[in-house]
Amino acid sequence: MYADLWQFVRRLFGAVALVLVLFSTLAPAASDERSGTTVIAQVSEELWGIPSTIPMVAYVIRPVGDGPFPLLVMNHGVSLDAKERSYFPVIEFRDAALWFAKQGYVVVAPVRPGYGATAMEIPERGLFGLFFSGVGDCSDANFRDAGLAIASLDMWVIDYMSIQPFIKRDDVVVVGQSGGGWGAIALASQNPKSVRAMIGFEAGRGGHFNGKPNTNCAPDRLVEAAAQFGRTARIPMLWIYTHNDSYFGPELSMRLASAYKTAGGNVEYHLLPDFGADGHFFIDSPDAVRIWAPLVSEFLGRQR
Repeated sequence: MYADLWQFVRRLFGAVALVLVLFSTLAPAASDERSGTTVIAQVSEELWGIPSTIPMVAYVIRPVGDGPFPLLVMNHGVSLDAKERSYFPVIEFRDAALWFAKQGYVVVAPVRPGYGATAMEIPERGLFGLFFSGVGDCSDANFRDAGLAIASLDMWVIDYMSIQPFIKRDDVVVVGQSGGGWGAIALASQNPKSVRAMIGFEAGRGGHFNGKPNTNCAPDRLVEAAAQFGRTARIPMLWIYTHNDSYFGPELSMRLASAYKTAGGNVEYHLLPDFGADGHFFIDSPDAVRIWAPLVSEFLGRQR
């Protein structure tokens, strides 16, 4: 079945690896005083196929040049609606990805199995894209395994990208939003040696239970899972939430951070003021970059 899915991706995008290259000339290089780094003048935007155990398509934006450059994996969120997943964009957080690339990172934003092209039917087999991030019935929600599923996909991406000649193999950062941020928290519990830092934007699972804002499927189970991850996690994490997040509001996000940290997790938690109509989509807005960039720059600068 996986071979059929990969053949479909190949037909759709025309190649196993690099299929599209667009060059963008940005502003001239300049020093970033907050991070002590030099802003990159030119980046390359590319679309890759990741020939992992289960094939994925990934948006890649990276500095032009031979490198080697540090790697940053960016996780999108989770949708439980199959039709919605089928319309998923190739890149969800382009402005955020662009900012990281300008700081010198090779940014890889994989479209996970079951999203976008891989959510479409393969006519000759009647197959649909696989979906690895379900939590099961709310009465027995399995938030832990749902996070670890995304963590496994992240490691496939890291392993594949780390053999590229322009990548610094032991200098990896993982960033995720919402369910993708929860996957980053799960990955932190496994302490992969190549990963030096992780960032979660509005991370969590189970929000908007039954379609209702500010209602979580099983908040106590989510907090318990955060504590489970924290017991083994030692990689530094930055968690950023906004006050008007309708999925994971201030009370729940503070509980998550407290449980994770009390259990032994290494986390820096920030609750920012209201942003837009719903702060859950904070990272998705170009207007938010100037707000979170100083926090991220300072955090990453301390992890070098």
